[in-house]
Amino acid sequence: MNLDFEFKQSYSVEDLIRIVAMLRAPGGCPWDIEQTHESIRSNFIEEAYEAAEAIDTGDKALLCEELGDVLLQVVFHCQMEREIGSFDLDQVADGICKKLILRHPHVFGEVIAETSAEVLRNWDSIKQKSKGQKSQTQAMEGISSALPALMRSQKIQQKAAKVGFDWTDISGAVEKLDEEVLELKQAISSGDTAHAQEELGDVLFSAVNAARFLGCDAEGTLEAANKKFIRRFALVEQAAKEAGLDMSSASLKELDALWEKAKEV
Repeated sequence: MNLDFEFKQSYSVEDLIRIVAMLRAPGGCPWDIEQTHESIRSNFIEEAYEAAEAIDTGDKALLCEELGDVLLQVVFHCQMEREIGSFDLDQVADGICKKLILRHPHVFGEVIAETSAEVLRNWDSIKQKSKGQKSQTQAMEGISSALPALMRSQKIQQKAAKVGFDWTDISGAVEKLDEEVLELKQAISSGDTAHAQEELGDVLFSAVNAARFLGCDAEGTLEAANKKFIRRFALVEQAAKEAGLDMSSASLKELDALWEKAKEV
């Protein structure tokens, strides 16, 4: 045990910074010392999604715990940069504080913004100027490619809509979706796998557009569908078991009948 370390009843952010530094220091934890930004990149994403799940469940205690895991990731990455003299957590905090002040001129300046829509317009305008984006294309390209594809698609479409490149209502988006599905069927019929894959991408992109017009989050909507499928599949599996039916050898007609019953629940 490190004799310089003092156990406490409660700890602060400063304590977290110190603990991570100790873990990374010579004589610390071999695993922590070996890590790089790249090696724990997926950990950061995983912790962020677990925090999002805690928000979805409304579990405050779990949210507190998961936010701690996210904070650890931030501190860990900062510590790695601090070790090579690049930046530390204070500089990260300094940067975000300056960004918040700059992008809220209606709070910290003389700009007037009385609605959320006005706030968002100001935010986007200031963001584009600060990043040197002179076109909407550059703004689209600035959307992180590390985002889940559905989420990125929705953000791209939102930026296109801001300059009038959009349907007048959802009917146009749905008609486009139908058109893309037809093109997908034609590509599949042609036997051209590469073309079919391209058309499938267009179908997904168009489906996201329909979600945007419905005012729903495409990523969240698909996750709801995932959960619905699992729930119904569980009912199918249970019904097959009760009927003494082996799903792996059952006919498609038998399985479809069970699926239709599951949809009624």
